[in-house]
Amino acid sequence: MKRTGVMFTLMLAAVFAIGAVPAAATAAEPVIVPEPAIAEMLAEVPGGVLIDSNHAVWPELDMEMTVPVASGVSARAVAGCATGKICAFNAAFADGNFLSFGTCGIHSIPSSFTVKSVANARSSGTAQARNGTTVLKTISAGTYQNTTGTVTNIRCIL
Repeated sequence: MKRTGVMFTLMLAAVFAIGAVPAAATAAEPVIVPEPAIAEMLAEVPGGVLIDSNHAVWPELDMEMTVPVASGVSARAVAGCATGKICAFNAAFADGNFLSFGTCGIHSIPSSFTVKSVANARSSGTAQARNGTTVLKTISAGTYQNTTGTVTNIRCIL
């Protein structure tokens, strides 16, 4: 019986030793520092997930926020707005930081985000930039419009 106890102790010691090696060998996860506009939106709207320093998503809202990177160009349907999405930009002419929505409905705009233009990169239907229920601009499919006034929500119409 003593021999079994010694073997058990040695095996247990080996398990602890092996378990400690990977923990000591692993490097710390890199810390992603979000752009200030992304950090502000993450603080204001719960449920956001930081993808990288320039991009966050809110799965429950089907909302994304992107801060453009100076280099690199990708194909888009309307300005920086991907095909099938409706985007709210914080600069005129569909420029600057933007929120994008992939579902059709009424999408609230967080108060920290000022909308200066809206793009409708869908193939049909319209989008409305609204203050409450008041329509400020109607945006046809495949176009964008600069906005005036305070946009509190964007409504998608099939």
